[in-house]
Amino acid sequence: MTAERNASEDWWRTEIIEMHPGVIRLRGYPIEQLIGTVSFPAMIWLMLRGELPSERQAELLGIALAAAVDHGPQAPSIGIARMAITCGVGINNAMASAVNTLGDVHGGAGEQAVAFYTAIADRQDQGATLDEAVADALDGFFASGRKFVPGFGHRFHPIDPRAPRLLALVDEFAGDDTVSGRFAAIGRTVERVLEARKGRRIPMNIDGATGVIYAELGFPPPLCRGLFVLSRSVGILAHAWEQSQQGGRNKGPIPREYLWTYDGTPLRDVPTGDPAA
Repeated sequence: MTAERNASEDWWRTEIIEMHPGVIRLRGYPIEQLIGTVSFPAMIWLMLRGELPSERQAELLGIALAAAVDHGPQAPSIGIARMAITCGVGINNAMASAVNTLGDVHGGAGEQAVAFYTAIADRQDQGATLDEAVADALDGFFASGRKFVPGFGHRFHPIDPRAPRLLALVDEFAGDDTVSGRFAAIGRTVERVLEARKGRRIPMNIDGATGVIYAELGFPPPLCRGLFVLSRSVGILAHAWEQSQQGGRNKGPIPREYLWTYDGTPLRDVPTGDPAA
């Protein structure tokens, strides 16, 4: 093999896939053995982590992914997917447009929650009690000028109906040692301490609950945003497809009989002379 060919083949290096004519192996496993044997959540785990999960780990991952697939057209990502379809683009373009809105504010709270929980766990590992670690983390959070603790509170739901169910399932999976339950305890303590400080309950939301699951399963924070994107892509696809079947052209964010508020300069005439004179 020539040096030039070596350099060409080494241009990209990956431990994820081996492929040449007639052969596809993912993380070393032949694709024909994976097909029909490994679930989609287990395949996600394999691709990201390099090893196959247990059946229960894959089941819990699938539960978290299924819980966050959609929140309706009021969610910017879903609304944008539907608007994009009415502009005449394909489903892939509509999905890409929607996914590109999943940033720090819309879509990033799960990643932020996992990072927050992990920081609390680190304080515990250094000798703090759970309550001390949570109080310290909240002190630092609010001292930085931030107002909304990621994973808690919801602008629509007094209690996010998804969160209690997810936490109950985490308890079940902790019961058979699939997970430790440590991050569920951290999340619940954050909720309790927040309520004591604010004088009102600020319940855990979907991002906080899926964040508990992703932390329990050992996913690093940056991957958790990608997992949310995978989850919400299902709802994005469904809404883009539905809108394509409903039809409609150039639908904006509000009906055309309603216009935006203009608060600029009032009506004025263009000067007849030199405007700079």
